[in-house]
Amino acid sequence: MKSIKILTFLIVLITLSSCKKKTDQKPIASKMKKKEVVYQVFTRLFGNTNTTNKPWGTIEENGVGKFVDFSTEALSEIKDLGVTHIWYTGVPHHAVINDYADYGISNDDPDVVKGRAGSPYAVKDYYNVNPDLATDPSKRLEEFKELIQRTHNAGMKVIIDIVPNHVARNYEGITNPEGVEDFGASDDTSKEYDVNNNFYYIPGEAFKVPEWKDGYLPLGGDNNRLADSKFEEVPAKWTGNGSRLAQPHFNDWYETVKINYGVRPDGAKDFEELPEEYRNKDYKAHFEFWKDKTLPDSWRKFKDITQYWLDFGVDGFRFDMAEMVPVEFWSYLNSNIKMKNPDAFLLAEVYNPDLYRDYIHQGKMDYLYDKVELYDSIKHIMKGYGWTDHIPVVQKGMADIEHHMLHFLENHDEQRIASPDFAGNAQLGKPAMVVSATISTSPTMIYFGQEVGEPGAEDAGFGKPTRTSIFDYIGVPHHQRWVNNKKFDGGQLSEEEKELRDFYKRLLNFTIKSEALMGQYQEIHFYNKDHTEGYDHRVLSYVRWNDNEKLIVISNFDAHKAYSFGLKVPEEVISKWQLKDGKYPLTEALYGELKTNMSISNGQGQVQVELEPLQSYIFKVEN
Repeated sequence: MKSIKILTFLIVLITLSSCKKKTDQKPIASKMKKKEVVYQVFTRLFGNTNTTNKPWGTIEENGVGKFVDFSTEALSEIKDLGVTHIWYTGVPHHAVINDYADYGISNDDPDVVKGRAGSPYAVKDYYNVNPDLATDPSKRLEEFKELIQRTHNAGMKVIIDIVPNHVARNYEGITNPEGVEDFGASDDTSKEYDVNNNFYYIPGEAFKVPEWKDGYLPLGGDNNRLADSKFEEVPAKWTGNGSRLAQPHFNDWYETVKINYGVRPDGAKDFEELPEEYRNKDYKAHFEFWKDKTLPDSWRKFKDITQYWLDFGVDGFRFDMAEMVPVEFWSYLNSNIKMKNPDAFLLAEVYNPDLYRDYIHQGKMDYLYDKVELYDSIKHIMKGYGWTDHIPVVQKGMADIEHHMLHFLENHDEQRIASPDFAGNAQLGKPAMVVSATISTSPTMIYFGQEVGEPGAEDAGFGKPTRTSIFDYIGVPHHQRWVNNKKFDGGQLSEEEKELRDFYKRLLNFTIKSEALMGQYQEIHFYNKDHTEGYDHRVLSYVRWNDNEKLIVISNFDAHKAYSFGLKVPEEVISKWQLKDGKYPLTEALYGELKTNMSISNGQGQVQVELEPLQSYIFKVEN
């Protein structure tokens, strides 16, 4: 135990010292009036009621969800959960093993497609949508437009994926707007690199399919005339993750090819870099900066793609693997997006904390994943290894950019909370979710099925258990019980699942209404560790407030231990709250059943707290 404490202390010390290097800039005050909540939904899985779940099953065997499944009733229920934005994952037309030749769509080769349903991040046509999602593939764009309208009518905004780092090997735009040319159509393929080539090439070599490993065969070994371990691509292109091999490895992103943004193979940039002072300039200044610059062709192609979808009615984008694309491109793209729609929601997947501030200040991203810092810390605690001490340290290090760091406990890339390799029990997500959703002014995201404890237990084929597969046709059993044959009323849920969903509904709705959660934050955890008997490293406490609302948040991450202690609210907080000595009523904000008091004596507050395992309280101070 002593060695664990020493290790934890060292981690906190190291993190604190690294935080000092990151917080040169002043905290960015949030201009939002309320928190935002994003509901990520895998579009093809949402409305699928088929329960066959055969590994590598076809669309006929395992079923698929459609745009139309997001009915007025379904969207109303999502809205009532406390959602402000829906991220419809897997909408742009990506490679898929299904025959749509009658609609003018070429068949995709299983040798360069992951799964049977295909990866949503191997986009084949940016100006159209996945034909699997339409009841009539010839009218798939119209059906998506109708879904956008239904979503807007329900009071929510629409986000879709854009993947600027790579496209499918078999990219083919069949519905390009007039004047739009396909990626690579004008490339000089005799060169490894040219500033206006869309791809990087390996001249003189043909692409070779990877050597399959660990018994893997495309489609699980099912017969398909195109599954012959060959794919014609001459010359070979660089692979999406940057592999420069004509025959990429099995674990490379072999189904994709990397986009060229004017970065030479040696890393030199063939475009003008942003002056340092643009870190502090707004998107309008960034837009003006790029207006007269000579830019690589790929920049303009993706600008045109995002402008097309904004005109179509989309309200924002989630940018896949944004850190693999130069930050200058993001300055150009995002300033163009904001000039058309200043309220567009721009979320980026960035995992390197050293790049966070560059992509926010120079790249003009609204939000980045807070994966490496907060998510990883909370997951460690949920698995029973970590101490809550690390969470306030992370928040201190993020003080200047906290509003920009989107919080989540699940998404399509991460393991389900209820899976045995994560927490093994959805209930362990409760204190974690309270902290994730209330500790900062940033948006909160949940992944469909999270709110009913979906464990992602299926062997779908290419996708394996612990995560709901994004590559296969599959059902999502706990979520399907909520769908209840498309009544969307939770009629088949167990009592425990209903209670869990009710918890999420109460919490998320509270967060989008609370004024304090868009105000100030101060941790009181370390003070209580030092001064409160019975308080320890499995409990976390902090306060949130603005002029109109004051909150005290306490969470117990321990699944077995109950706590009883007199939580102390330090004199520094009481002074900021301008409260005098006396008794102040407290009401628990989520359920309203617990009412207690905070006693202030000699400028310090105290609240008697009885915490059951995995219990949290959000106390509202009544003046």
